[in-house]
This record gives sequence, structure tokens and C-alpha cells, in this order.
Amino acid sequence: MQIFKKTPTFDFMGKRKIALAFSAILIIAAIFSLVVKGLNFGLDFTGGTLIEVAYPESADLTKIRHRLKSDGFEDAIVQNFGSSKDVLVRLAPRENTSSQSLGDKILTALKEDDADVIMRRQEFVGPQVGDELRDDGGLAMLIALGFILVYVMARFEYRFALGSIAALIHDVVITMGIFSFFQFDFDLTVLAAVLAVIGYSLNDTIVVFDRIRENFRLMRKQEPRAIINASLNQTLSRTMMTSVTTLIVVLAMFFLGGELIHAFSIALTIGILVGTYSSIYVASSLVITLNITADSMMAVKKEGEDQDDHYKEGEYID
Repeated sequence: MQIFKKTPTFDFMGKRKIALAFSAILIIAAIFSLVVKGLNFGLDFTGGTLIEVAYPESADLTKIRHRLKSDGFEDAIVQNFGSSKDVLVRLAPRENTSSQSLGDKILTALKEDDADVIMRRQEFVGPQVGDELRDDGGLAMLIALGFILVYVMARFEYRFALGSIAALIHDVVITMGIFSFFQFDFDLTVLAAVLAVIGYSLNDTIVVFDRIRENFRLMRKQEPRAIINASLNQTLSRTMMTSVTTLIVVLAMFFLGGELIHAFSIALTIGILVGTYSSIYVASSLVITLNITADSMMAVKKEGEDQDDHYKEGEYID
């Protein structure tokens, strides 16, 4: 059964130069921030001690920070964990001081203000382990991008592969740049979110590329710019629906999931917004810049492909 429905007629490619200039500014700013300020690596990467304590009533974080500072723990990071009664204290590694000793000192200091506070858990990550996690995480991103490049080149044409990789690098750099600029904690959960963003953005880009390839076969007499515009408009409703529904879930995680996954949710939110933008403008714009043509697609003719009359401009056959 064929269902016809009207599709929008936005001239996305007509604005591609403005969009690319905007992306270039964002990438330059992100790289500048990464070089000058760097990332605020969390305990997973820097190493240190994490202590979780529980209070009988809502904890006063300001009072806790002041107490720890007065007891010589100026670098302690204090935040709620799950509820207002649960508190996480993070400390950077200290020479000649064991994790157990640090935990005991923190608990003793906190008991001076509230004798009912109890220790829930205590974890320690060594600096060497943190360095290995950071290096392995960066390597994981490079390997993921490499396999994606091979996959897209095998499935499409090399121009599409370069466009998809450019879009993914664009998304990763801007996401990490925002984390650097605002000095959000960058830990293993954020790294997992960045890898998830790569997969999300690639999925959206592949859907657009599939439609572009199909329309190059159906609209052989049209200019590449018109074909790509038609493809983007035909997939726009799917792109927006996927982005909005995913964003709703991520925002629910941010507001209801607790402090522990805030950075994770922020990374996903940024990635979804930037990834949706890049799949429309960055990936597709680069395909045009590399002079894609119908002849370069080298498509194998399939049964029914000559029936161009089944395609009507401004309509989408499902």
C-alpha cells in the first residue's frame, strides 16, 4: 500500500555555507578551550578516594565543605548522591596517606558536626589506573571512528564516509569543548555518553544517506543540491521525532536521575542536539562540497528503478 504525504520544502543546502561557518566557529572555540582550560577529569581518570556517607536528616553541603576545609581537606568535592541525606566526598590522591586512613579522617571530621553520620562505602582509584583509563578511553573513540569510516565506505561511497566522519568528529569536539568551557566533570560515564553520541549521530546520518542514495537513482535529472534537499526534507519528520523522544528521556534522567548521572545526561543532551544538526548540515554539506554526482554512485540497477514517475517532487512514498 502506498501512502502519500506532503513533505516540507526547506532549502537546507542553500544555508550550508552559513551553517558550516557557524560549525567552524564552534569547533575553533572548542579546541581553544580544550587547549587552554583542558577537561576537568573526574576521579575515574585522576585517581583518588571516594567516600559515601549518610545523614539522618538532609545534609547541609555548605557546612560540610566548611568543616572539611577547616580540617585540612580544601580540595574535597562534596555533593549529594541520590537524595539530600546521602553525600559523596571526593578527594585527590595524597602521598603517604592510605585510602582507609583518609576515609577515617573524613568520617571523624564530619562526626564533629553530626555524630549520627555513618559511612556507606569507600572507593580508591590509583593515579596509574586513572591514566590507563583515560588513555584507553581515547583509544576507544579513535577505534570506533576508524571502524565507522570502514563501514560507511563499504556501504556507500567514499564521499559519504568522509561526510559521516566529519560529522562525528564535529559532534565529539563540540561536546568535549562545552565540557571544557564550563568545567563539567569528565569521568567514565561522560566518556560512555560520548561513545553513545557517536552511535546516535551515525544512525541519523546513515538514514539520511540512504535516502540521498535512493533519490540519486530516482531523480537522475535533478541537481545534487536539489536531490539532497529533497532527501533531508523527506527524512526531517523522522529525524525530529527521534531527537525529541530521545531528548525527553535524557532530560528525565537529568532531572530525576540524581547527581551521579548529571554529567552523563548533559553529554547526551548536547550530543543529541549537535548530532541532529550535523547530520543535516555537516555530513550532507560535505557530500556536496566533494562534488557527488549520480554517475559517481555507481549504483546497481534494480527492478522498477526506471519508473521515475512514481516520484513526485514534494511528496514522499512510503
